[in-house]
Amino acid sequence: MKEIQELTKKYEELIIKYRRDFHQHPELAYQEKRTAEKVAEVLEGLGMEVKRNVGKTGVVGILSGREKGKVLALRADMDALPIQEETGLAFSSVNKDVMHACGHDMHTAILLGCAHVLTELKEELKGTIKFIFQPAEENNPVGGAPGMIDDGVLENPKVDAMLALHVWPQLQTGTAAIKTGTIMGASDRIFISIKGKSSHGSQPENGIDSVAIASNVVSVLQSIVARNIGPLDAAVISICKIYGGTKYNVIADKVQLEGTVRTVDPDIRNAMPKRIENLIKGVTSAMGGEYAFKYVKGYPPTINDSHMTNLVFRAMQHVLGNDALIAPTSALGGEDFAFFATKVPSAYFWLGCRDRTIPFEEAAPIHNPKFNPDEKALPIGVALMVQAALDFCESSKSLATVI
Repeated sequence: MKEIQELTKKYEELIIKYRRDFHQHPELAYQEKRTAEKVAEVLEGLGMEVKRNVGKTGVVGILSGREKGKVLALRADMDALPIQEETGLAFSSVNKDVMHACGHDMHTAILLGCAHVLTELKEELKGTIKFIFQPAEENNPVGGAPGMIDDGVLENPKVDAMLALHVWPQLQTGTAAIKTGTIMGASDRIFISIKGKSSHGSQPENGIDSVAIASNVVSVLQSIVARNIGPLDAAVISICKIYGGTKYNVIADKVQLEGTVRTVDPDIRNAMPKRIENLIKGVTSAMGGEYAFKYVKGYPPTINDSHMTNLVFRAMQHVLGNDALIAPTSALGGEDFAFFATKVPSAYFWLGCRDRTIPFEEAAPIHNPKFNPDEKALPIGVALMVQAALDFCESSKSLATVI
């Protein structure tokens, strides 16, 4: 443990440099060419076997230890968001309307830090570490993970297990959280079209008001979570985009609605399309309108394997101590690491990144133009991943405790 801390400290300034460079030059999904090349150059400089253009713009580095053994994959996502940055940082994005507002710059820098540290510990490593730098995590409903899987990222050598993290501003720097089972929800999309009949705004009796119908649809959809799902089950239906109408005094003949459905339980997820459409049908029929409905399934739930969860939990105990470990509930954000987790035993955890001097209510959340994670979380993330990686290579699946 002491050696890991010393090596992490040794590379801390370099890891911060990586993060700031990625932050200043963010790239959207499948446009991460500069980021990918920087990553590949670092990995090659460490003497790794490197594969470029995996899943379009993904990069994979392979580090073999002194002995053959199990293969562990560590994954980081590289893409940014279409957001204009408002942090005021000296290393703010130079790309208009593109920002690392979800911490993927932190993730990429942390994984490069792990590559440096584990390369120095190569002679202690019993097994192989595969470093996966993934594009397009934000590209819901498809995401970048399936493309990398299709390109064989889990083969040659065959991956036995996988780890990933996400910086989490709800948690203070110096803390971390993990749970077995579902940690992130399924992320689906809905598209609704309401058709009415236009008329003059002063003569609504001559038309069918699609805006009024849409308003009722939005309201009644909230009854699904309130009255059709148990209070201990997590689910959200949010209509986030509405557009329609042509003029202030003309009854709109058409309104489009778009939204997201988030669930944890697979059975609830599978029941959602029919229940939503039944309510839309009932409202539009009662008000004389027509509708079209499309439900698009996106990322499945991210489900942590119990053995891998316990392995990470023990690494957290070693690195942070018991007092810094948080018992989380499932979050309803979507995460395409879920696709990897359906293929191999995996664990996904949250790394606290909120500056301890900033109150929770004042900290900008992810996907916010002012999101500014604490860089002190970077070496902690490296130490946690490295500790878990070394423990995995030494383990024989005897970690019985389930978190």
